[in-house]
Amino acid sequence: MACSASDLAPLLSTTVNSTEAATYLCSQFTSISSQLSDTGYAINNTYLLFSAYLVFAMQLGFAMLCAGSVRAKNTMNIMLTNVLDAAAGGLSYYLFGYAFAFGSGSGSHSNGFIGRHLFGLSDFPTLQGDYSFFLYQWAFAIAAAGITSGSIAERTQFVAYLIYSSFLTGFVYPVVSHWLWSGDGWANPAKLDNNLLFGSGAIDFAGSGVVHMVGGIAGLWGALIEGPRIGRFDQNGRSVALRGHSASLVVLGSFLLWFGWYGFNPGSFLTILKSYGGNRVFYGQWSAVGRTAVTTTLAGSTAALTTLFGKRLLSGHWNVIDVCNGLLGGFAAITAGCSVVEPWAAIICGFVAAWVLIGCNKLADKLQYDDPLEAAQLHGGCGMWGLLFTGLFAKETYVNEVYSNKPGRPYGLFMGGGGKLLAAQIIEILVIVGWVSATMGPLFYGLHKLKLLRISAEDEMAGMDLTRHGGFAYAYDAEDDVSGKPSFMMKKVEPAKNTSPNGNSPAINV
Repeated sequence: MACSASDLAPLLSTTVNSTEAATYLCSQFTSISSQLSDTGYAINNTYLLFSAYLVFAMQLGFAMLCAGSVRAKNTMNIMLTNVLDAAAGGLSYYLFGYAFAFGSGSGSHSNGFIGRHLFGLSDFPTLQGDYSFFLYQWAFAIAAAGITSGSIAERTQFVAYLIYSSFLTGFVYPVVSHWLWSGDGWANPAKLDNNLLFGSGAIDFAGSGVVHMVGGIAGLWGALIEGPRIGRFDQNGRSVALRGHSASLVVLGSFLLWFGWYGFNPGSFLTILKSYGGNRVFYGQWSAVGRTAVTTTLAGSTAALTTLFGKRLLSGHWNVIDVCNGLLGGFAAITAGCSVVEPWAAIICGFVAAWVLIGCNKLADKLQYDDPLEAAQLHGGCGMWGLLFTGLFAKETYVNEVYSNKPGRPYGLFMGGGGKLLAAQIIEILVIVGWVSATMGPLFYGLHKLKLLRISAEDEMAGMDLTRHGGFAYAYDAEDDVSGKPSFMMKKVEPAKNTSPNGNSPAINV
């Protein structure tokens, strides 16, 4: 809104002191315009902060999911790693990660591969980002680290967690997020002068590749280099289930992750107060935010139901753990294209994601690959499918709304948009796999050679809670038990030396 006294003065020519009156009116319009602008910034930043809080709540979901999926003797360990993913990730992302991800310069200082400014949030905030944006991006970074911790659970030294978590959140993940989400990233579809990737850029709206594939591929390398847990496969190579100790915690964690995903996907718009124009005054970015929440819900729900019946046919059981993993696989898949696909397409996404997860788990068993939380299969495999799905089903109208800088850009192959976007998505998959493999693979291998990666066989059999963390996660009321074993463990039942008073049968001590 703009106002000029010279424009209003002729309209007030019949009024005495028309110039003064026009100046006064313009000052009032300017004041109102400033207040509206400030209100807009406040609404958008409040929306982003609320989304950041939702994404951070996913850390609690990860913690509960991990705790329930491991055996009771390792609960303290996996809970502590989830806490430190957030804490160590907070410092590493503040010092280095945010700068590598979003530290874009201008002109000759611009770099499509990695950011080089804003280390330690120097010269902050900027026109491109405020503190709420930093908090939101930090929550994403620690989510990637949380994915990896699940793959190497129950057998990894604690120091290795600290090293890989800081490296992943401070360097590996930020570089990938710079490619896709920074203003000058070489694969960013919102980049104004992006002539790479077939004039399209790769659409990874909320991070099927940037977050889920990065965390999943990193976990894949960690689990491969460490090897399976003791007892996970028998001498003949057959799979032996090492079930987690609490299905209740798995379900609780899954619902918390579901809740947090409403900040993860819809929140990735970053703003909500934006009109798309046209005749529908009620339609704007707020509508796209709602549609994104709907596509997220439908993909996860469909994947959960597909897994339920699919596993029932394959194994003969209605398994809640499998259903929860299928649910999360659907969410991981829809994350890339949640904002640019129709709700009916999200159902297809979730259906296929469930079978991708089931297939990846079958392959893992054949290859004797051990991932206690199926993290590499779920986040890596379903994340890849999500990128391919976006290249197939992205709708032209929604693509042009979300990425409005370049009308006529490529969209989904099955929606009539040709194969350029799909080709860009495939390239994103390849470069993410290559980058994470080239960085996290050598890191895990180096830790392995330095004997800093895996715990000893004795510690693994006893459980890390007792050997590394000073006790069990649960209180057993066993102060008088010098053996250190929890009191709920069954004791040997055997006849006592003395007989019962009637002399007919021995007394039994339990």
